[in-house]
Amino acid sequence: MIPSESVSTNKAAQSFHKAGARLRDWMWVVSHQWSLLHVAMGFLLGRAVILQELSPFSIPFFTVMFFIKKNRLALIAVSLIVGGATQSIQIAGTNFFGIALALAMLGFMEHRKKSEINYAPIIAFLAVLLSRMGADYITNQFSWYQLFMNGVDSVLGLILTLIFVQALPIVTSRRSRNQLKSEEIICLIILLASVMTGTVGWLIQDVAVDNVLSRYLVLLFAAVGGGTVGSAVGVVTGLVLSLANIDAVYQISLLAFSGLLAGLLREGNKLAVGIGLLIGSSILTVYVGQQREIMQSTFETVSAIVMFFLTPRGVLNWIGSFIPGTEENIDSQQQYLRRIRDVTAGKMNQFAKLFSQLSDTFNTQIGDHSDTEKKQDYFLSEVTRHTCQRCWKKDQCWERQFDSTYQEMTEMMKTLEEEGEITVYSAPKNWLKKCIKQERVFQVIEQEYARQQNQADINKQIAKSRLLVADQLAGVSRVMQNFASEVQKEGIHLHLQEEQILSSLESMGLSIRNVDILNLEEGKVDIEISQPSCNGRDECVKVIAPLLSDIVGEKITVKEKNCQAFADGFCTMCLGSAQEFEIETGVAGAAKGGQLLSGDCFKIMELGNGKMALAMSDGMGNGERAYLESSTTLDLLEKLLESGMEETLSIKSVNTVLSLRSPDEIYATVDLALVDLHTAKTKFIKTGSTPSFIKRGNEVIPLSANNLPIGIIDDIDVDVVSCQLKPGDLLIMMTDGIYDAARNVENKNLWMKRKIAEIKTNDPQEIADLLLELVIRHHYGEIIDDMTVMVTRIDRYSPAWATIPVPNAPSINRPRYVS
Repeated sequence: MIPSESVSTNKAAQSFHKAGARLRDWMWVVSHQWSLLHVAMGFLLGRAVILQELSPFSIPFFTVMFFIKKNRLALIAVSLIVGGATQSIQIAGTNFFGIALALAMLGFMEHRKKSEINYAPIIAFLAVLLSRMGADYITNQFSWYQLFMNGVDSVLGLILTLIFVQALPIVTSRRSRNQLKSEEIICLIILLASVMTGTVGWLIQDVAVDNVLSRYLVLLFAAVGGGTVGSAVGVVTGLVLSLANIDAVYQISLLAFSGLLAGLLREGNKLAVGIGLLIGSSILTVYVGQQREIMQSTFETVSAIVMFFLTPRGVLNWIGSFIPGTEENIDSQQQYLRRIRDVTAGKMNQFAKLFSQLSDTFNTQIGDHSDTEKKQDYFLSEVTRHTCQRCWKKDQCWERQFDSTYQEMTEMMKTLEEEGEITVYSAPKNWLKKCIKQERVFQVIEQEYARQQNQADINKQIAKSRLLVADQLAGVSRVMQNFASEVQKEGIHLHLQEEQILSSLESMGLSIRNVDILNLEEGKVDIEISQPSCNGRDECVKVIAPLLSDIVGEKITVKEKNCQAFADGFCTMCLGSAQEFEIETGVAGAAKGGQLLSGDCFKIMELGNGKMALAMSDGMGNGERAYLESSTTLDLLEKLLESGMEETLSIKSVNTVLSLRSPDEIYATVDLALVDLHTAKTKFIKTGSTPSFIKRGNEVIPLSANNLPIGIIDDIDVDVVSCQLKPGDLLIMMTDGIYDAARNVENKNLWMKRKIAEIKTNDPQEIADLLLELVIRHHYGEIIDDMTVMVTRIDRYSPAWATIPVPNAPSINRPRYVS
């Protein structure tokens, strides 16, 4: 019973949402496509009068609508004239002549292909001025006063046109950008207040319609924008309405104060906002009004509140999405960014699928030549084409005795494959009796077999290259998929956690300017803090990082600091999660013969996520060329590793580049160690390099591989050796100039282990210097080859300053990141 009830409830909710969506679409069609909204606006603006005799709204509205709704100009013009007629025939006639002049000027500009909305204010100014002067001349009311008022009317028309240019597109077209500028909001309020001016004088049981609508407008914007927006809307609306009714000047302060109180209570519900408006309007009405006015104002406020209660919440959310700083606007922006993020991730996934499909295409073994039977037929056809085709016994061998001849030729081909050659002793006896071109057949068979073997080797190389390209494309696909997953991570606002950290630091007496949390995942904490300059006292390392370690609940270190980075004396720092381990590296090297340029290169690379890469490369030979090869190898390897590509595929890609870059014999060794500073687990990859050694106390552990250097052959096998390092371990990597120094020693591996074990110090730089000095002394001061040795010590990370406990520190909730 319960599941059926939930299903029926869900169906009812879906039906309700569908009905609401259809109602919204129908309202959009009626108000915009049928232009009923514009007709109603035109009617009210046509009858709007300010300062008791000026009606500057009609022509600016018509001029702007010419560029927005040209297909509804006739309806709009009629609505403006009819609206003016409800006030007086003179206003209707003036609107008619003004619209005609504006239409004539706009048509002329369109004929000259200069019909741009930038000219709308000038056209409206001229149309208002000329129409008003023409009407005064016809009615014989032309005077200096009327000329002055016509000038004021035309200037107002110019200003209103500029305002309508900003405001009318907001209510006319569906906007793709859900955020309004402050100027656009003010222009929109002036437009709505101008439309309300057309309702001045309308009464329903002594309740003024314009007062009800103005307070309803203030309620809407105060509920979504707060006190600032509510008071601003009240001031602008009251100012415009007071121009239409001089006796209602107090409405400016009434609406402003009411909007402020209503906005301050926006955190509550609609009732709280309505009470705020009622209190604000009642206070000022009691202060300036009589008993009748107090009751009338109360009825008007209550009517506006009732309309506000009847307004669906979706309308408020829609209005709030346009107001900067509101929660609705932030959600709207987040939805837009989320759509952009999803589109970007989708494109990345499409490219990833494309590369994956290309990889599958290259990985598919194609070729009928792999079929043994077809290769055999092709082989025999080529042999007979060069031997039997012109023989006078062709008919006897291949037409009368086809089966036996085919079988004998096949046996000779198999004999050649097994023994490597074919002679009269290994050929079939029956074939020797009937063939008269035995030597020629033997020669052609061997030539064709050699050619076929060469072709098979070429096909094998092509297949290997195809597989390598497939692996590289698959690697690129995985990198792009990982990137798409990172892009799709749901962003989380961490304002609460930022406030908690800020208050905790300030409670310890620190003056913190700002706290920005970029990431709060465990092991990936990333926080930026700015504070006044400490004048070199390293407060970030000594105080802030230890405090954050206690607040966050894990070891925090200073990743980067910029002292006095700002002109106002503030500095900024970047703090993040500390790894469980740290490394210290020492390097020593020398070039052959004491030259300046060595063919050995090394790199210490930070790959992110707590991973370090230690790499050495020895280029072929010595001098500049060897240096270029080794440095190019490490530079390319660094870029591939930083992009997220797997280490084995990165090595193979570098090998492909080096082998294809030049037809000359160019190669370079690579000795790579990838250290995870979270676990101290290390991967070793060696291609043609000398053994490495791990010194653990008095024990020396060698690590070696038998792979060829990269760049020699197109396809190399990359072996990955994993090893769990421990705190205090020394990792020693060297080039052949160090390892092969003892040329008269038979077991170089044992000799190097003994020399490393004899070293008493555990300082990486001292060990590197001692090994280099040992080799040079072994050759009596002569440097016979490029030499480089890199020593790395693994230690547990220990912060320089202990964690400082924060009394009553709040519990920081780590949000979960979802994709």
